[in-house]
Amino acid sequence: MPAFAFDRQPDALAWFGSERGRHLLALEALATQQWLERRPAQPALWLTVAAEPPPPPAGNTFSRRLWLYRQGTQLRGDVQCALPLPLPSETFGSVVVQHACDDGSQDLLSECARILAPGGRLWLLTLNPMSPYRLRWRGSDLRVRDGGAWHERLRQVGLHPQDDEETYLGPRWRGLRHTDATTRLTHQRLRAVRVLEAEKRVVALIPPANARRAWNAGAAPA
Repeated sequence: MPAFAFDRQPDALAWFGSERGRHLLALEALATQQWLERRPAQPALWLTVAAEPPPPPAGNTFSRRLWLYRQGTQLRGDVQCALPLPLPSETFGSVVVQHACDDGSQDLLSECARILAPGGRLWLLTLNPMSPYRLRWRGSDLRVRDGGAWHERLRQVGLHPQDDEETYLGPRWRGLRHTDATTRLTHQRLRAVRVLEAEKRVVALIPPANARRAWNAGAAPA
């Protein structure tokens, strides 16, 4: 089995602990909650960088969600572990990755693809390098990719990006307390957060062709 590790220094995600980072995570949690509520029957994994648990499902319904957050090289939350994830393959219908790969980590996304069931969806929230809001995280060690790089990375781990599902949320420039911020998903490309959706497709198996029986008109039965 290959060695698994987080690639960057433990403080690479420290920006999300700042006031601006925490407010951005809280805004994203509302949008993520709505996305998961549209898929209530499926087990879900929520991977984040926020140590505060996400809000419970609406209506006090039974939750089939597993919540983990990154703390340095470890994952904590509902369970405490490191990579590889101690979870069986192809068991989750929904996986949310909320900035947990924004430090350039490679193995975590591969593990998310492994545990995602065929037909399941991954929701990836990452900072948008095209947004003017990028000046807010300037100087951090975050590894912010553009959409094309993320699509390539998703394909490398066996997932299929949904091009028509790429949306954005958050502020463009001003703080989250201003009307510039939005919790609604939009196609406005200057928002602070890019949201990508990818699917793990079922591989169709082609059944073997039936063997043709040779026809010999002159042969007598045995």
